[in-house]
Amino acid sequence: MKSQALRIAGVATGLALLLAPAVDVSAADASALAAKYNCQACHAPDKKIVGPAYKDVAAKYAGDASAAGKLEKKVKSGGSGVWGQIPMPPNNVPDADLKALVAWILATK
Repeated sequence: MKSQALRIAGVATGLALLLAPAVDVSAADASALAAKYNCQACHAPDKKIVGPAYKDVAAKYAGDASAAGKLEKKVKSGGSGVWGQIPMPPNNVPDADLKALVAWILATK
């Protein structure tokens, strides 16, 4: 009985994730968020500044289904070593804005 309830809960969670709306943000809105949180101090869409270009991040994580979660965690917690030894500090970005920024970055060509 307990295992059946767990299976049902797992299926329900999976369906909820599949049916959840995708983050939809325009390039102008995402660019405004990047300015608001000072992302452009270290990143640009098409060239390396201190950190990698958004297009390079998108290319590195293309086809990685877990990329959004990884990048959201990286922005929140900070880190180093993936793109060089200069660390990215932790950033205090609300979750909704963070999801929009990461979706925009991953969609960058």
